[in-house]
Amino acid sequence: QVQLVESGGGLVQPGGSLRLSCAASGSRFSIYTMGWYRQAPGKQRELVATITSVGSTNYAESMKGRFTISRDNAKKTVYLQTNSLKPEDTAVYYCNANFEPWNYWGQGTQVTVSS
Repeated sequence: QVQLVESGGGLVQPGGSLRLSCAASGSRFSIYTMGWYRQAPGKQRELVATITSVGSTNYAESMKGRFTISRDNAKKTVYLQTNSLKPEDTAVYYCNANFEPWNYWGQGTQVTVSS
């Protein structure tokens, strides 16, 4: 069993940055592929980025060059550095831990980009 707790969301102006964190509890964190997803009002949840147990990363096309995912296995934490934020990045950002057949979600953290 893995529990995920996101933090770091908030209100930011366009062009600003936020660093989201996801702290995991439970054992064997390092084996999980960790990911960030987001869901805007009225839209489906979509992939933001993932990072495998060996550090390979994957990004949604619209986030490439602006967002960076990283992980610290010793701290059981995954991060999402978000830069050059746009109003369309406004969403609830969710942390995910996946190692088939196990799949876990956090409760989400709200990111609002507005002037």
